[in-house]
Amino acid sequence: MFPVNQIHSNSSNSDTGSSSIEWGGRSSREIGINAVSSLFQLSNLFKVEKYRPQTLDDLISHQDILSTIQKFISEDRLPHLLFYGPPGTGKTSTILACAKQLYKDKEFNSMVLELNASDDRGIDVVRGPILSFASTRTIFKKGFKLVILDEADAMTQDAQNALRRVIEKFTENTRFCLICNYLSKIIPALQSRCTRFRFGPLSRDQMIPRLEHVIQQESIDITPDGMKAISTHMAYGKVTEETVYTCTGHPLKSDIANILDWALNKDFTTAYNQILQLKTLKGLALHDILTEVHLLIHRVDFPPSVRMGLLIKLADIEYRLASGTNERIQLSSMVAAFQAVRDMVVNDS
Repeated sequence: MFPVNQIHSNSSNSDTGSSSIEWGGRSSREIGINAVSSLFQLSNLFKVEKYRPQTLDDLISHQDILSTIQKFISEDRLPHLLFYGPPGTGKTSTILACAKQLYKDKEFNSMVLELNASDDRGIDVVRGPILSFASTRTIFKKGFKLVILDEADAMTQDAQNALRRVIEKFTENTRFCLICNYLSKIIPALQSRCTRFRFGPLSRDQMIPRLEHVIQQESIDITPDGMKAISTHMAYGKVTEETVYTCTGHPLKSDIANILDWALNKDFTTAYNQILQLKTLKGLALHDILTEVHLLIHRVDFPPSVRMGLLIKLADIEYRLASGTNERIQLSSMVAAFQAVRDMVVNDS
């Protein structure tokens, strides 16, 4: 056994390998907490929509991107767009503000199709609502319709290839805006057909004035320190290491330690299923898992040559992910790489 569990504390609390999502296995207190949490999230969602910028002038950052898009609109030559970057950086707000500038209220519903690709990642969403919308001609004077596809990096490769063909066929009367967190998960054929804009994180100086406006409008009693921590406070009530990692979408240290433990000490099928379950439950990207796992590899007692070989294999997996390959296949490759290293060390000893 590789003593991976020693590199973190209380890892059993994060072990989802034997967890079961059943009503019978949940206490009334847990159900109540989850219900209250859902209400807080719903309340926060209403505030997000209530204070979402309505025009491009309302947006508080990325002025270089906004000026470029404004020029595209004014010259009536808006291309297909690809917005990428971390969550909460204004990607969706920017394209919705563009749409409201392009279309009048009475035109909006018939001229704009907004979809979340994570709801339906397969090819059916391309052959269904997207194709149906893009293939119909406009009845208003505006020259093109607009399809907004949020979380496009959640689409399967087959769906992305089908979308590429739709974009090529209906460019004359439809523009597409793809929104994603990870550019590497968008196939090169789609990237090449779009003008790409990266949305970086907002600075504190940009956020504070807007935050103060919302606080004033909602009559919220908050201290300056509370304002700094509000992004996690509104979701979790208490700012801890775990809530910060969860809020930013990064894997917890204990989760990474568990992944390494399973990959080295469980059989292939068990390790794969436990990691896949954890990845699905917490919405983790395999790219982020690889980034964190490689840091812990140096703490495991591997011979230098074995460690080097493992790092090369992980680098190959990361490269294939960047090329748009299937995450589950690459997860299998990652588990297999650790199992091969384990067997090599055991046999040598």
